[in-house]
Formats: sequence, structure tokens, C-alpha cells
Amino acid sequence: MQSRRRKYLWLILSASWLLLVLLGAPRLRQLAIPPGLRPRTLTSWPQWLDQELLSSFVGPEELTKDLCPTSCSPHQWRSQRLGCLMETCFDTSRCQGQSFKVFVYPIGLTQPISEVHHKVLASIEGSRYHTVNPEEACLFVLPGDVLGPQLLPLWNGGQNHLIFHLHPDSWPDLGFDPGQAIVARAIPTPETFRHGFDVSLPLFSQSYPQRGGNRGQLVHLIPPPGEDLLAFEGQLDMWVTGSSNQRDQNAILIPSDHHGDIIERHRDRLCKQDHTTEQSEDQKRLHNSTFCFIPPNCRLVSLHLLQALKAGCIPVLLSRGWELPFSEVIDWGTAAIIIDERHLLQIKSALQGLPPARILALRQQTQFLWDAYFSSVEKIVHTTLEIIRDRIFRAASRPWLLWNTPPGGLLALPTFSTHLRDFPFYHLQHGSSPSGRFSALIWVGSLDQPPLKLIQEVAGSQHCAQILVLWSNDSPPPAQGKWPQTTVPLTVIEGRKKKSDRFFPYSTISTDAVLSLDARSSLSTSEVDFAFVVWQSFPERIVGFQTRSHFWDEAKGSWGYTDQRPNEFSVVLTAAAFYHRYYHDLFTHSLPAPLRDLVDEISACEDILMNFLVAEVTKLPPIKVPQRKQLQEGSRAEQPAKDCINRFASWFGRMPLVHSQLRLDPVLFKDQVSVLRKKYRHLERL
Repeated sequence: MQSRRRKYLWLILSASWLLLVLLGAPRLRQLAIPPGLRPRTLTSWPQWLDQELLSSFVGPEELTKDLCPTSCSPHQWRSQRLGCLMETCFDTSRCQGQSFKVFVYPIGLTQPISEVHHKVLASIEGSRYHTVNPEEACLFVLPGDVLGPQLLPLWNGGQNHLIFHLHPDSWPDLGFDPGQAIVARAIPTPETFRHGFDVSLPLFSQSYPQRGGNRGQLVHLIPPPGEDLLAFEGQLDMWVTGSSNQRDQNAILIPSDHHGDIIERHRDRLCKQDHTTEQSEDQKRLHNSTFCFIPPNCRLVSLHLLQALKAGCIPVLLSRGWELPFSEVIDWGTAAIIIDERHLLQIKSALQGLPPARILALRQQTQFLWDAYFSSVEKIVHTTLEIIRDRIFRAASRPWLLWNTPPGGLLALPTFSTHLRDFPFYHLQHGSSPSGRFSALIWVGSLDQPPLKLIQEVAGSQHCAQILVLWSNDSPPPAQGKWPQTTVPLTVIEGRKKKSDRFFPYSTISTDAVLSLDARSSLSTSEVDFAFVVWQSFPERIVGFQTRSHFWDEAKGSWGYTDQRPNEFSVVLTAAAFYHRYYHDLFTHSLPAPLRDLVDEISACEDILMNFLVAEVTKLPPIKVPQRKQLQEGSRAEQPAKDCINRFASWFGRMPLVHSQLRLDPVLFKDQVSVLRKKYRHLERL
């Protein structure tokens, strides 16, 4: 009897295991959960049963999707209902030849304008977009609130016009019919916003910096362990900051070991606050907070969003009753948590379920978005113009990834390329590397002799693809037979005798890497080979030999510039340096003409401006490599260089240069071992 029972038991167990194998555990879980409540897959939110009711994050693998997926169709329908699309209300024929010029109406045609509008106009008039000739303009900008815009000479029903509506006093109405004009509006509502046509802006104060602005103020990317956290009170319209010693009997506590404080404000108090507005006392607590609840249905919601981004506090958005700033190109799901107000009670489990890696990614993205698009009026204005430009030239528009990864859409020029592999910033993400050859660009100035020995040393490098001699000498260049015989092509380019010519994007440059040289530079083949190998690991930076450093002179109240700090540097001289050819395009097409003219007028300024530009893009210092001999520079006057560095810092709105104490040497460099064991043994020979 016992054996028979044992046999039946084994049969039942075997049948159970067979059922599990055939159906599978996932299938059993699906059977246990009603179809309407089954969770989605591949999401960054915790696996809740009602997840289909919640907004989900967009994962990195989705960043390469088209700018306007199929979900754009409802927005397109709404734009049609409100009367305008780019195809129907914008004349792209005025923008032929990839030219995007902007004309600003004289201020006298409008009523007196605010300080913010003055900053908007200055940001356009000092940029590469501006033109004083309306005949060559693609876009027309009104300088402020216009009384009767239909009276403007080129109004034409608003076609090809852009209106910056920055005053919440008249929110949400403009006070006049914009017609076919694009409206860049602060805090637009879904009822008035024309998707794919209008542009959503953030609300910012009158004191907002025109240029530069402060960098993000995040101190700790990963929050330190904390106490129990007071997330919200029982009444859903009350938001407070709490800690473990401020517990309320009606409060809900979130125990956490890594999230830090979760802060917000009292909604009614903030929404009634004056919008001109200084920071509230709660702003001081942003820097010690991980999450910031943004109060919904409030005119200041956009201002609070900017404050949270600057502080590195992850925004928790509880309503989509307004259009997020630059939502057409910015993936807010990578920097904020967006949830419907009806699911407020699920925020606790949502924030608790976020792993530290996700928090780190969100906080990093808040700092990137702040610095790339929101830290100054100029960046907000230029982002608006670039969004419109991408709509006009769709074939040459930036892909989604360029807008949402550093250095951002403003510093990734689509006129250079729309392929990620062509830029120096994205090799690590894609597991690629720049091309294995370089082009040497040798600048020959007015007092220089033909650099015959330098050409031979550079041509001897196994990585050299071509040599370009930029002849800016008063005398004609030597005949073809007078140049040394090399195994690589040698081309002479006759320049315009301007220092800025050395950073022009010559079409003859066929490689990613450029070796910038002066005719008086003295380098050996080994030095060139090693410096290029180093650059291949850091293609976004300048890699060179001779360095300088900037410092703040307290006595004079200005920036200083010196070569007397051998163990610290922030500038690498471009008289002998490697960098990516993309910086030629950025130097020529992104920097305003007055800065380039300053380089031509004052000696020793070209090094500083190129280093300013690369540091502004990368937020990183250059890299120094060893050299046997000092460059034969002649005299590089310090005073003109000091004047340049102060004028550049003023234009950039801040000091972008970053100090470093790092020098990269070859393995076994100057070690007491046999030279036969050293790959770059000639670097140590005097």
C-alpha cells in the first residue's frame, strides 16, 4: 500500500513539473493577472500591475528613433485644427542654399520692450544667424510685444515671423492674432500650443544672465545615506520638506537609505507668489534634495523646473497640463519623472524602486540639460532658432541623440554632419574610434622660412596621411621642386595672411585628426607618433606639447596668463597640437566674427580662443605630452594674451578653461632600463 501511494505521489509531482515546463512560469503569471492589468516590459519603472496607466521612461536604446514617431499624429491633428503647420504657414523658399538668416525689426516699430526682450535681441544680433538685410532673411523676429503687427512692412499675415512671448502677465493670451507667425511662448497650454509649429519656452526672470550663466550646482551625483523621508501629507495639495524629526501624525514616511530629502513647496503659496521673483527659502534646500516635486497647474511651474535642473534635483512632474520646454527635441524622460496626478499615491513606491544607477543617470541629465539649453537667455534663444532650422532643413536636421547627449544640439552643427561617427564626442558610446591617420597643417607666417626639416620629420610618421602648408607669408611660396620629397602628399594653400585662417575648415583635410603646427615648431617623428596615439584615446580634446595657465589676479581684478606654472596648465598651444577637424567648423561657423577678428588683430590670441572653444564644448582640460625641446616661439607677449583672455571670458560669460596637472608619458619613459625595451626611445635623446 505504501509503495502504491509513493508511486501516485511521484506521478503527481512529475505531472506538475511537466506542466511548468510546458506552460512556463511567465505564462502562469500571465494567467494569474487580468489582461487589463498586465505590466509592460522593458521599462525603468517598478513592475506595477497598473503600469499601463503610468508614463514610462524612454530607454537609451530608443534615443535613435525618428524625431516625430507615429505618436505625433494627434499633435499634428491639433496643429491643423489650430490652423498652422510648417508646410502650410512657412515659406521655405526664402531659406534656399541651407542659409538660415534672421532679421530683427527695429525697436522703434514696437512699443517699449522689457529687459528680457533686450537680451533676446542681443543674443540674435551677436550671433551667426543675424542679418541686417531683410532680402536675405529666412526668419523675421519681432523685438517685443507689437501694437498692430499687421502694419509691419514684411508681416504678410505673419508668415516666416517669430514672436517671443515671455511675459506671463498676459498669460495665456497674446493680445493680438499671431496669424501664421511662430509663437515661442513661455508656459504654453495644450489648447493654444500648435505642435510642430510653435515653440515651448521656459519662464525666466528679468535678471536671467544673457550669456554664459552659472553651471549646474549638483554636489553629489549619488545621494549619501539618509534618514526616513517625509514625502507628502495626507492632503494632496500640500507639499512640505520633512525629516525624521519633523514627523506629522498624518504624514506618510518613505524609509530610504539613498534617496536624500524629497522637497516641494506649498502649491497655493507659490502660485500666488510674485513672478518677478527672487528665489524662495526652499530653494536653499534644493541642493540637499534628490527629488523635487513641481506643483501642477501653476504659472511658475516652468521657473521651478529650471531651479530644480540647476540644483541637480530630479523633477517629479505631476501634470501634463502644460508643454514642457523644447519638448520637440528634449527627451524629458531621461531627466525627470512624469506621472499623472491621479496616481499620486504611487510616487512612494516609484521613487523607492529607483536603483542608484538610475538616479545617477537622471541627475547627470539634469546637469547636461541645464548647461546645454537653459543656463542663459542666449542658449534659450539659440535653441529656439535651431529647432526651427531643423524643421526647415529636415534632410540635414539633427538626430534625436545629438539633442539629448553631451555636448548637445547647439554644439553639434548639422552643417558639418548628421552622422554621430563624424563627431569627436560619440566614439565611446558606439564602440568606435577615429580614423588612424592625421593631416598636418603647417602655418607659415610673414617672417617664417619654409619648414623643410619639420616637413621631413612629420612625413616620417607612420600615421601621417598628408601635409598641408598654409602659406601666409608676404613672399610667394617656393616652387614645387624646392619642397622636400615625401612619401605623403604635400599641398600648399595660399592663405589670406590672417591668424584665423589656420582654423578654417579646408575641404582638403581628409582625416579626423589635425596636427596644427607653426613653421618654427621643432618636433621629432617619435614625438608626433606618441602624441597621435594619445589623441586617439581622447579625440574630443586638444593634445599638445607646450602649455600655459590662466589665473585670477586679485590685485587687478582680472584674469592673468602665464607660462611660469610648469606643474599646472589650462591651455595647450596650437603651435604643436592635435585636435579633431570638427573644431575648425565650430571655430569658423559658431563663433561670432568679432572674436575671430580679434584673433587677427592681436598676436598670441588664436591659441587661447581655440582652447576656450574646446573647453566650453567638452568641460575638460587639454592633455600634455612630453617634448625634447621647447618650441621656437619667438616672443609671445603676455600683455596681449591677458587682454585676449579677459575679452574672451567676457564674451563667453564665464571662464570655461579647466586646469590640469596631468602629463601622459610613454611606458618606461626615463626609467632606468635598457632603451631597447622602450617603444619611443628617441623621446629621451637630447
